[in-house]
Amino acid sequence: MKLEFTKMHALGNDFVVIDATRAAVPLTAGQVRRLADRRRGVGCDQVLLVEPTDEQGVDFGYRILNADGTEVGQCGNGVRCVARYVVDRGLTQRDELVFATRTTRMRVEVDAAQVIVNMGEPIFDPMRIPLDAPRAADRYTATIDDTAWMFGAVSMGNPHAVLLVEDVDQAPVTTLGPRLETHALFPQRANIGFAEVVATDEIRLRVWERGAGETEACGSGACGAVAVLHGLGVVGPQVRVQLPGGQLDIRWPGPGHDLWMEGPASYVFEGHIDFNR
Repeated sequence: MKLEFTKMHALGNDFVVIDATRAAVPLTAGQVRRLADRRRGVGCDQVLLVEPTDEQGVDFGYRILNADGTEVGQCGNGVRCVARYVVDRGLTQRDELVFATRTTRMRVEVDAAQVIVNMGEPIFDPMRIPLDAPRAADRYTATIDDTAWMFGAVSMGNPHAVLLVEDVDQAPVTTLGPRLETHALFPQRANIGFAEVVATDEIRLRVWERGAGETEACGSGACGAVAVLHGLGVVGPQVRVQLPGGQLDIRWPGPGHDLWMEGPASYVFEGHIDFNR
């Protein structure tokens, strides 16, 4: 099978975007892993498929396949890329769109420089995150090798744990991240964010992404971090999130309101891959 693709990134969180609106693209987990391989494939954190939909009020379906071949239900950086893609490729004449993943809907506004995404209201109910806890709390504890780690938890359409750290540069992202990702508290695994509060309107963040490892940026992770930290009372309703790949602006007044994310989406190159070679 010969497959056309577009390589894109959002603050260094990189994607292989595939147009599946005209014909289905039935990728196997092995083919996804090959696409994501940075030595033998194209290289990416996730493969994104843009698909048609019959769902009322939805413009496009949007599938997110991690580098390890697993499918997930949310990627905030990814939806900015696919929104930019469908507008620039003339797949729609609209600049306000609704995308549906397997877990959530997202309203997106595309302008010349930025893409603005309504990420919905953060979910703190442990059953819906999902998190193995009897009731919602500001913080939970995970014990690993006799050490107790405190974290907040939220779903942005995918599960996030957020740890407060004094210095994000020294945070144990690559050692603690994979251990927490697969901890028994998270039946569907989790994305692990390490957040340093700079001011009430600014944080620094690194994220260990479920199924992808540490990435340059994580849109839903930035949203989840702001939601958790807002609940702890350490940030306000508008927060600039500094990630290794760049910055995102997050706006969330608090419970009962949707959370908004604003940031860029960029092209890298286009090409094709022949899976028979």
